[in-house]
Formats: sequence, structure tokens, C-alpha cells
Amino acid sequence: MFIDNWRWRDVPFYLRTGKRLAAKDTEIAITFKQVPHSMFASVGIDEIPPNVFVLQIQPLEGLSLSLQAKRPGSKVCMGSLNMTFSYEELFGIQMPEAYQRLLLDCMLGDQTLFTRYDSVEYSWQLITPVLETLQQGKVIPHEYPAGAESFHEADLLIEADGRKWRKLKHP
Repeated sequence: MFIDNWRWRDVPFYLRTGKRLAAKDTEIAITFKQVPHSMFASVGIDEIPPNVFVLQIQPLEGLSLSLQAKRPGSKVCMGSLNMTFSYEELFGIQMPEAYQRLLLDCMLGDQTLFTRYDSVEYSWQLITPVLETLQQGKVIPHEYPAGAESFHEADLLIEADGRKWRKLKHP
């Protein structure tokens, strides 16, 4: 998937979704591109892991930024630096489950988080051709066992571009 905008030209977006995987983990992870040269090659550091910005949606809402930094001292030594924010940890409260929040909003008459009719209609316009293609047998979905960490076809998809999926974290 690509976003049709000059700012995001040639930037791939990979979507992985499934039911009954090993963990329930909803996140948006942005892995930054590697720089074309190593600033530290002269001291024997050729490859530095990429920086990653993660918006954690469920089950623990928050965000994190993992980046590579020079460790303090006179020697050039790189290390990972992780900065995290968690609503639950910062505010000391347990966030309500998705349906708890929606049911409360419904009882209070607050429609803010509910999907509007035109959005539902547009979603059906997008998904109907996919459903028709499946019904016609033009594409056969790949099955995977319940409780799987990932599935082979999803791994092949991203590995073809020299990338790997992030591991699921929350059982």
C-alpha cells in the first residue's frame, strides 16, 4: 500500500492483520530509513539499527520512540535508547476496554466515537470488490493456525522487500 502524496512517494506501508494470533497487539510502527552512509564506519560501526516510532493502540495505549545514540564517554559506542509513554502508567488508571467506553458513550448520548453512516457506506464501496473477487475464486485466502505468531505468506510479503515484521508483544 502506498499513500498518493509527494511527501510519501516511494514509502511503503505494510498492513498485517489477523484473528486469533498469538497476541492481541494493535500498533502503528514507523521504521525510519537507514542513512545511505555510516557516520561511524571509521571506528568499526558499520550498521546501526533503524529508529522506530510506535503508536500503541491496544492493549496498552501509549507511544514509544526507539533510537540509536552514542553512549556517554570518550569511546564511540552506540546503544539503543527507548523513550516510552503509557497512559496507564502515567495517570495510574486502567484504561477502559473498547466496548466499555462505547457502551458508556451510548448511554450518555455521546456519538463522538461512533462511525457515521457515510463512512460505513464508503467502507462497503471499498470492500465489496474484494468480497466479489473472493466469491469468484480468483483469489484464495491463505489460512494459518489459531495462536500463530505470524503466518508464512505475510512473512514472504515483507521479506521480499528486505524487511521483517515486529514481534507481537501482548499475549
